[in-house]
Amino acid sequence: MPKKVVTIKNKLGLHARAASQIVQLANKYASEVMIHSNNMSANGKSVLGILTLTASLGTELIFDVNGDDALELLDKLAELIDNKFGEDIED
Repeated sequence: MPKKVVTIKNKLGLHARAASQIVQLANKYASEVMIHSNNMSANGKSVLGILTLTASLGTELIFDVNGDDALELLDKLAELIDNKFGEDIED
């Protein structure tokens, strides 16, 4: 089961719009996604679940993905977070 650690880089952290972007991306793939942070876990295809992680700027997330398209999904999730969910582009 592939895993990847990423760090939240946008100022607002993992808020509702950012969580929604993760879910929309994850739902394009067949793989299952779990996100782990601060001794909590959430289904990566659930906005409410992701919001319970309360991940602010600098928080590390561990994406744990299982499925045939897991590696591609991991890369896309990391890219989304590295690009700050399209926020803070000038930083």
